[in-house]
Amino acid sequence: MTVLVAAPVTTPYRDVPWARARELAHAAPEPLPPVRVPLARAAGLTLAEALRTQQPLPGFDTAAMDGYAVGPGPGPWRLRGAVRAGAAWTGGPLAAGEAVEISTGASAPRGAVGVLPLEQAEHTASTISGPAPAPGRHIRRAGEDAPAGRPLAAPGSGIGPALLGLAAACGHDTLQVRPRPRVRILITGDELVHSGVPAPGRVRDALGPLLPPLVDALGGETTEVRHLPDHPVESLATAVCTAERGADVTVVTGSTSVGATDRLRTLPDATGARWVVDAVACRPGHPQLLLQLRDGHWIVGLPGNPFAALTAAHTLLAPLLAGLTGRPLPVLPSASLRGAVPTAPGRTCLVPVAWDGPAVRPVGGHGPAFLHGAALADALAA
Repeated sequence: MTVLVAAPVTTPYRDVPWARARELAHAAPEPLPPVRVPLARAAGLTLAEALRTQQPLPGFDTAAMDGYAVGPGPGPWRLRGAVRAGAAWTGGPLAAGEAVEISTGASAPRGAVGVLPLEQAEHTASTISGPAPAPGRHIRRAGEDAPAGRPLAAPGSGIGPALLGLAAACGHDTLQVRPRPRVRILITGDELVHSGVPAPGRVRDALGPLLPPLVDALGGETTEVRHLPDHPVESLATAVCTAERGADVTVVTGSTSVGATDRLRTLPDATGARWVVDAVACRPGHPQLLLQLRDGHWIVGLPGNPFAALTAAHTLLAPLLAGLTGRPLPVLPSASLRGAVPTAPGRTCLVPVAWDGPAVRPVGGHGPAFLHGAALADALAA
């Protein structure tokens, strides 16, 4: 489950088709300014510039097997010594009929035609015999993997363990990266309780535990989780308009519809915020929104129902965070759906699914307020 800032506008994109909403959210921000960090701090971040080789890879002719580097011609070969990984052979080039015992990863002497594997060799105290290796056999030549300066990973690439190892192998100690966007979470609702079994008329807050790890999985960093009452309504506007301190994005749950306590939609009139998306033609999660304050801070409004909020986060928040980190908008995979799902004319339905061979099947349990299906699912299907 995964453009330059335009001039302020007064009319948002309303009831946006689901796929288009993802595109708008991704294209809206400029990427965050890059920073340089050591490799030990780069995991999970995003490359801001291409990763290039500092030198040819490998940097020298190297043995790919334990055995004997042999000179031209058939054996037997006269053994001249040994070379181990991390040491250089100083005995000059190999001539015809000469060999050097060699370890995997050691520098191959000049003149070596190939490496005769240890298990194929027969030797006396001073000679080696066995089948002559084909030219270049078991020797990795300098620059065989990549010449110096070749780009091996493009800007926008996510930095995982393999890329960190590659960067180190290329000779890098630091990387130019986009930092994780900082995200504040404001959870609204007079009805919410935060521990224990709720009393009649109250409900347990599910989004407080759900959203921080989701933000982390989507490439952001949660800086604060704050709970706000519905009354007085002015507290929401105050909290939103001060939320940019120490954060790039504020996520507000609830207050996105048109009810008496749903006041997030009044922000553009009150603050001059720029609309990007006002509601998405999907089910669940229709009353979601994306705004930008005048200072550039981003506001993502999610429905208060937990499953609806989850689908909305994947619709608007995930692409927004990708745009802020300079990552491309993920191209979603497709699969055949086995089983019936409810449909809503003109709206994309989002349902939790499990893999069933090459296809997927609905797992059920996905009312707007019910997370059972999502908890069991392998993915969300649109």
